[in-house]
Amino acid sequence: MTLPQPGLATGSHDLPVSPALDAFMGTHWAATPLPADQRVPGYSGFPGRRARLSAAFPGERLVVPAGRLKVRCNDLDHRFRPHSAYVWLTGLTGEDQADHVLVLEPAGAAGHEPVLYVRPRSPRDGGEFYRDRRYGEFWVGRRPDLAETTQLTGLRTEHLDDLGKLLTGPQPPTRVLAGTDALVDLATGRPVADQRDGELAAVLSELRLVKDTWEVQQLQLAVDHTVTGFEDVVRALPTALRHHRGERWIEGVFDLRARAEGNGPSYTSIVASGAHACVLHWIRNDGALDPDSLLLLDAGVETDTLYAADITRTLPLGGTFTPVQRQAYELVLAAQSAGIAALRPGARFRDFHHAAMRVIAEGLADWGVLRVPADQALAEDNGLHRRYTLCGSGHMLGLDYHDCSQARADRYVDGTLEAGMVLTVEPGLYLQPDDETLPLELRGMGIRIEDDLVITEDGAHLMSSALPRTVPDIESWMAGLLS
Repeated sequence: MTLPQPGLATGSHDLPVSPALDAFMGTHWAATPLPADQRVPGYSGFPGRRARLSAAFPGERLVVPAGRLKVRCNDLDHRFRPHSAYVWLTGLTGEDQADHVLVLEPAGAAGHEPVLYVRPRSPRDGGEFYRDRRYGEFWVGRRPDLAETTQLTGLRTEHLDDLGKLLTGPQPPTRVLAGTDALVDLATGRPVADQRDGELAAVLSELRLVKDTWEVQQLQLAVDHTVTGFEDVVRALPTALRHHRGERWIEGVFDLRARAEGNGPSYTSIVASGAHACVLHWIRNDGALDPDSLLLLDAGVETDTLYAADITRTLPLGGTFTPVQRQAYELVLAAQSAGIAALRPGARFRDFHHAAMRVIAEGLADWGVLRVPADQALAEDNGLHRRYTLCGSGHMLGLDYHDCSQARADRYVDGTLEAGMVLTVEPGLYLQPDDETLPLELRGMGIRIEDDLVITEDGAHLMSSALPRTVPDIESWMAGLLS
């Protein structure tokens, strides 16, 4: 079976091209090579990653696509981001990676030979470079040729058109990162789920659980830029408070910083004021801001290397917490502090969540909101406290803001923490505006505090410590930025 490739992507409203123009467009172009010493960031770390994957599947072909472009509307595609497994194995992060495929070809005692199948830059003796809206250089920018891709990555490269030949005829045992590229799935007979492909996806997640030094540095950079974005947001509050869509104004302010300093936001920012903060994944961000309410801002910067920060702060829009806001905030802060204290190598992953939930349940019981004892609520066959807190208290962080999600339970959620793992701790209280179990003064408040941490040899390092967490520190920080 050959792997079909898209033809020339033009629009119905494109101007016709005469033979004379086509001939003229193919001549008199100067060479524009990449700098001779250009390498992907973190270049030296990628061979070791591929070797670890190779060792997990001896004698089998492994196919890891970057993914394909997806239409947003009519002839406009979404901005492309390669699959995180492809990025982790190659270091290639750009929008020009659409449709590319990494193949680890079994090579006997040598393990595997990695080969990149890529679409080289548009040749000047054909029409693609100026006529093709999806791949033409005049439309979407220059991409490397085969030799330049080898220079960037150190990998052997082949033309993407040759991938179909590789996948035709007798095949070695093959695993595919299925669901990433529909054409690769079709060529390898993957419309039907294959358990062995699931194992490949799981191992690719599990290999990423522990970050190396360079990855931790990239994550710290993402956090640092996110801190700056939160500072921008506070400075913008006076204008946002006057705007009829203040939430969206805040979203724009943060996203400006994310695009200026990195690839963009790690995910769609949650900018939730007042009762909107009780919607766990509020991304409409179309509400006005009330100076008497709280703002829950959940946002992160993704670096150019595609490592993601994920931080949440709940801020008083008027600059100071009311007594009831402070009461609720300090309960969540105490829960988060208990969760952070539980982080150490050898601890169970779920330990920090259980520590945070104990504080939440005890606090709700003390308030009289939870009408059973905390111990009873925390029992596996009960969980009544979850009416007010519902979701988990953290997740792994890395190339994806919910990183390593395909890892098997015994390696992740039912596993133990190791030095080099990076994760969030983010308990919350979501006190719904229509919840009749709550006193009126508590209804309509949503509070979450989320920080990014790396597990160290003797505990955990708070990567986002530059953002204040306590009530006095937040109020002082906001006052300083607004003065």
